[in-house]
Amino acid sequence: MTETSSEKLGWKVVAKTAQEYRDASIARVEPAVPDVPQYLPRDVTSIPQELLSKEEVEITQTLPEVLLKSLASGELTSTIITKAFLRRAGLAQKLANCVTELLPERALTRAKSLDDYYAQHKRPIGPLHGLPISVKEHIGMKDLGLNAGFISWWDHKAEDDAHILKVLWNAGCVFYVRTTQPQSLMHLETSSNLYGVTVNPYNHELTSGGSSGGEGALMGLRGSCLGIGTDIGGSIRSPAANNGVYGLRPTSFRLPFDGLSATMAGSEHIIPVIGPLSTSLEGIKIFMRTIVAAKPWLVEPSLIPIPWIDNQLNGIGRRPLKIAVLWNDGVVQPHPPVTRALKEVAEKLKGINDVELVDWKPYKHDEAWEIIASLYFCDGAKEESDAINASGEPWRPMSNFIIKENPYVKHHSVRDTWYWQCRREQYRRAYAKVWNETATGKNEEGEPESAVDVILCPVGPGVAPLLNSAKYWGYTSQWNLLDYPTLVFPVSKVNSKVDPADKDYEPMNPKDEFNHQLYDPEKFQGAPISLQLVGRRYEDEKASLDHVNGP
Repeated sequence: MTETSSEKLGWKVVAKTAQEYRDASIARVEPAVPDVPQYLPRDVTSIPQELLSKEEVEITQTLPEVLLKSLASGELTSTIITKAFLRRAGLAQKLANCVTELLPERALTRAKSLDDYYAQHKRPIGPLHGLPISVKEHIGMKDLGLNAGFISWWDHKAEDDAHILKVLWNAGCVFYVRTTQPQSLMHLETSSNLYGVTVNPYNHELTSGGSSGGEGALMGLRGSCLGIGTDIGGSIRSPAANNGVYGLRPTSFRLPFDGLSATMAGSEHIIPVIGPLSTSLEGIKIFMRTIVAAKPWLVEPSLIPIPWIDNQLNGIGRRPLKIAVLWNDGVVQPHPPVTRALKEVAEKLKGINDVELVDWKPYKHDEAWEIIASLYFCDGAKEESDAINASGEPWRPMSNFIIKENPYVKHHSVRDTWYWQCRREQYRRAYAKVWNETATGKNEEGEPESAVDVILCPVGPGVAPLLNSAKYWGYTSQWNLLDYPTLVFPVSKVNSKVDPADKDYEPMNPKDEFNHQLYDPEKFQGAPISLQLVGRRYEDEKASLDHVNGP
């Protein structure tokens, strides 16, 4: 199917083909994936426990580090675990619309080969031996589709596995499911004409986040315990936060990126990154540790050759860990549940002897959005527009928002691009200066001493937004501009009784007013509340602190 034939067939025919292909892959799972009730409750997270076997529920709700120990000891086989996750992932699709295809034959063939290896050698093949891992669709898998959310790209296929998949494969994992992404990949929601809207399993009126929203929803329903997403403005962190799981946006050039599908390939104005989502913090660390230990920079020379250092905090010596709290970014005030979570975590940290807590004053975060929004589409979004328009598919609401309604989307000349890149670097230097000024002194080499180690802050201006309303990127895109590593972790859930709306609040600006008016405690009841930790460049390990491990 070429782009020309896609136009002749019509986008609806292509979408129907994509959905039938997905449904057929689910139908091949044995035993069959259970049907779900015709009328679903607002929160569907408990339904898998009602429809799957006791063993399947136990396996799929076990943390990845525990599963790996069971696999390494021979207590569980990869085949048993993979079958359980295939069925739960198929069920998650029926509940949240988060899957583009299951891979039952590939996955079970792989699982059997790993079980055979273990039976023969009495040891795992690698650190991820037998563990099922979910994959966002635009990360290439050889001979499988690679559409990146565009109808006109439906016939594109990967010629090879993405580099990161090769590393994970060599470590012993099993790939069993591919997950949804939005049209253009530039949404903090997940909505496409190929598959429709991926919803939040805690509340179908809320978004799962984006652009790795399929990963987020799948993990929220425990159809995966470890998966791979990508992030250029919040696309790992938004889904992780919205679904109450962990997610890491690593520093750029830390993990292999070759083999992905997206528009504007080769653009380096704002570097996209690849990273993990997991049901546990240790899952995040295992993922990072495994990939970095493989020295991927030997194959992908753009990567930075630095090891993963689990004990990076040892470098601060005997002084307390210094955590700064960013209560708001000076542009949009977070909704009450987020502020409550910040207060709760801050109180928890105050009770830890080796932690010093200070406030963080935001530095021109409105300017940061102007810069990054000007650098996202230096071709005036021509490639995105062409890819959408080629099939005649309609523009999704969030595509309209980030491209057509975005005043910073302009076609830049080479000189204009240089100007904005200079603005980017000037802002990065200014922010580094602000960070350095949190130091209480200097060491013998004149370097800042006892500066802030990490920043604790919101992931967004609220919990998972209502569908088609995720229009404020500032709490995530800020750190993409600065290229700071950021870890999302779950804290609590919205409680309408303790998170009332602040009716006397006076918004700071139109963006703040838009966000303030969105909040209704009843509409967000039970939604996960998450926060994020931000570190300095290449201090990813420091951002992955155990101090703020979830509830």
